[in-house]
Amino acid sequence: MRRPTLADVAAVAGVSAKSVSNVLLDRPGVSAATRERVLAAVTEVGYAVNPAGRGLVSGRTGRIAVVVPMLYQPYFAEMAERLILALEAEGLTTTLRIAPDAAAERDAVVGVTTPDVDGVIICPHDFASSMIAGVPLARPVVQLGGTPIDELDCVIMGEFEGAYAAARHLLDSGRRRIALVWNSPDGVEPAGDRYDGYRKAISEAGIEVDPTLFATGSDWDRRVSGYEAMVGLLRSGVRFDAALCVNDAIAVGALRALRSHGRSVPGDVAVTGFDATDEGEFTTPSLTSVSPRKPEMVEHAVAMLLDRLGGHAGPPRHVRTGADLVVRASSLA
Repeated sequence: MRRPTLADVAAVAGVSAKSVSNVLLDRPGVSAATRERVLAAVTEVGYAVNPAGRGLVSGRTGRIAVVVPMLYQPYFAEMAERLILALEAEGLTTTLRIAPDAAAERDAVVGVTTPDVDGVIICPHDFASSMIAGVPLARPVVQLGGTPIDELDCVIMGEFEGAYAAARHLLDSGRRRIALVWNSPDGVEPAGDRYDGYRKAISEAGIEVDPTLFATGSDWDRRVSGYEAMVGLLRSGVRFDAALCVNDAIAVGALRALRSHGRSVPGDVAVTGFDATDEGEFTTPSLTSVSPRKPEMVEHAVAMLLDRLGGHAGPPRHVRTGADLVVRASSLA
């Protein structure tokens, strides 16, 4: 069967093919009556817009790059899926890019590996402002999570609020020696909003920061790193009664290490994670974790991108979301 064409739509609507094109591309200057006739004719003849051809005419592809550092970390896999579905609901297709290091993240943002998209949403791992200093960006870029960059629209996760709530919860349940299973190199004091939230909570409780309670693994996005870090802490002989973990993946590994070394959770050691991934509901015991309000983060990121695609040319905007503590069995008093 012959595929309906633009000319077929024009004939049924009683207008020129140019008028049909103007309606389909949502160009100004088309009367409401003409638009109504064209759209009715599109339905009648079963005409389907050719995305490739439309892109050639409009200069757009209708495609957005979603950039994450990896998919083996549950948080990034979930965020990628949420973004893809939210963009699809707006009529946009997506290209998923894995950017495992700083150079790959920069290449995705500036267009080296994403030349055929209208915009980029990046969930960064190593990305920094200096990487795009003086580089003009040819299309909108929105950063979702990570350390905010002044040059970009950013959704800032409630990391401080979340870590503060987790530490406060552990303190309120009677814990006083709270270990950090973290992502800083050995011998380097942690930094960032999550650490600041932890430090504020213990300071309010009259407790000094104890670097002997910092535990690190080889890769803070893998469960095995949480296992390594916790085993190292246990072997050190340092006394602790709680572990605040940088994310759920690390917390899952820490739970296994504690169990394999005869420590009960939460009896001997209370454990919290961060990200509230689905996996935490099914650990033994179930994992207390911080929810960074992921649906809200995605909603803001997509809205800002759509604003830019629609012509918004104002200065970069930073939207800060909150965080909620999801208390489960791993941290009960």
